[in-house]
Amino acid sequence: MAPPPPCTALGRQCRSLRLTLRIAQLEVDDAGYHDGLGTWLTGHTERIRFGEPYVEGDRLLVSAEVRVPCRYLREAEANGSGAVRCTAHGFTGQIPRTSLAARPRLRLDQDRFRVMHQRRLQPASLPLDVGPRSLPVLSSGNPCAGARCRTADNRRGAACCRDLIIEAVVPRRDRLTNSLLRTRKSPYLCKVTRAEPDIIEAEVISACGYLAGDRISCGLHGRHRPDGSPAKPAVCSTWPEDLEPGDSGHPGCRLLSAPHVLQRHDG
Repeated sequence: MAPPPPCTALGRQCRSLRLTLRIAQLEVDDAGYHDGLGTWLTGHTERIRFGEPYVEGDRLLVSAEVRVPCRYLREAEANGSGAVRCTAHGFTGQIPRTSLAARPRLRLDQDRFRVMHQRRLQPASLPLDVGPRSLPVLSSGNPCAGARCRTADNRRGAACCRDLIIEAVVPRRDRLTNSLLRTRKSPYLCKVTRAEPDIIEAEVISACGYLAGDRISCGLHGRHRPDGSPAKPAVCSTWPEDLEPGDSGHPGCRLLSAPHVLQRHDG
């Protein structure tokens, strides 16, 4: 277990973290793929609120607040007064409960959604593909319905729509943020690893806002952007081709860990 962060007092960091997240490296793939990555990342709004994407050097970045408390935080009272205790340093006091801003509406009406387009989060018309080759949006064979895959908090089905890997820009010299990331409450933020000299990867449970009311069906499924490309990000459509012995889930499950040959499934 990681040692406690070197905090000197209670503060906002006890309940949430403000981070800079990498969406994409601009020299890798094209602008359309970057828009897809941005749509995918900023769609996971259950525990994360995002600012406006921006370019810095060769990276597409976005500011974010991740609402996962420190594992050492304890509520001292049950009356909602905000009194808390830090079990690592012994701090006690008040931290006002500042809830996240209301979860943004990503589906604006029947065919309009808020997505990343031209590196900006903006409304866009994404009509449903009703051509002869289109796949049904809500077929009786929805592979995620009743699937055995589950997130680390033991919620079953459509786990890949509620679980994501973030890439936080945290240089090695920023020891405080590094430590704060490593001491978040598991499993809601866990598996923190140094991936690059200034990038830390972490797994976060934060459900996608494009999910329909059944929490399984995707509102972007079967829709297309004005240029004809799928509205559903490619990262959501790269699926293992076949199950191997011992795998769980279904043939389309992105969380299968076996080294399958991948195929694009642009449904």
